[in-house]
Amino acid sequence: MMSPQRILYVASEIAPFLETSLVSDCVRKLPEAMQSRQIDVRIVVPKFGTINDRMNRLHEVLRLSGSIVSINDVDHSISVKVSTIPSTRLQVYFVDNDDLFGRRRSVFEDHHNNFFEDNDLRMIFFCTGVMETLKKLEWEADIVHCHDWITGLIPIFWKKLYQDHALFRKAKLVFTVYNNTFSHHFPCLAEKIEKVGIAQEDAVWLTPGGFRNIIQLAMHYSDLVLRGEALDAVEFEDLFKDKELPWVQNDDQYNEEYFEMYKRLLSHA
Repeated sequence: MMSPQRILYVASEIAPFLETSLVSDCVRKLPEAMQSRQIDVRIVVPKFGTINDRMNRLHEVLRLSGSIVSINDVDHSISVKVSTIPSTRLQVYFVDNDDLFGRRRSVFEDHHNNFFEDNDLRMIFFCTGVMETLKKLEWEADIVHCHDWITGLIPIFWKKLYQDHALFRKAKLVFTVYNNTFSHHFPCLAEKIEKVGIAQEDAVWLTPGGFRNIIQLAMHYSDLVLRGEALDAVEFEDLFKDKELPWVQNDDQYNEEYFEMYKRLLSHA
């Protein structure tokens, strides 16, 4: 079986920079284990406003910043910052925009615990920002492992929006689902991703714009779908009725099982 040489991890969060769910621990553990196998690893997460630049020693990477993402006829500039996880050789790239992320002192909800109405726009911006950052890095992955719903557009962007770019032709896409659900709906989500270049027949997966639609789209365009934990939220009812999602238990064999899974996935190329 082929072994991965380069793995990209895209996630909503990673410890120690942000820790609100199991995602942060999983994404902290896996990259270091893969790096110890001499695999070239990259990690990209959103730069939420709760992440303090000075305390976490973030600094902007000017050569990666400056791209513009146009969403719903509004331009948003991408700022890319980087930091290193303490006591490791792991660098983390943070995709930022002051209006959408940096100035907000919370993650997905305001100080009244209301889900941000533009979290769909933030998702589109972040996923596009990941793609544009990779283009500027000129870095080609073998495996792209996406964690949590905010990364849910990466698979379709990879295979439909950027498929003609040389960097995005060979990677296998893995998507891991967690219990980080929400009940909010984004009625214009399908229309918004049509405007960034996704065909209508693909965008229709996102109607009527709920959590389930985002997960279904990510599953459809991923090469492997996993669950990061036991899924008990009501939003998952009947979502996986056609098949039971694989689940790698978070135990002593966790990293080894993922490595073998990556190898099997590449062997099916």
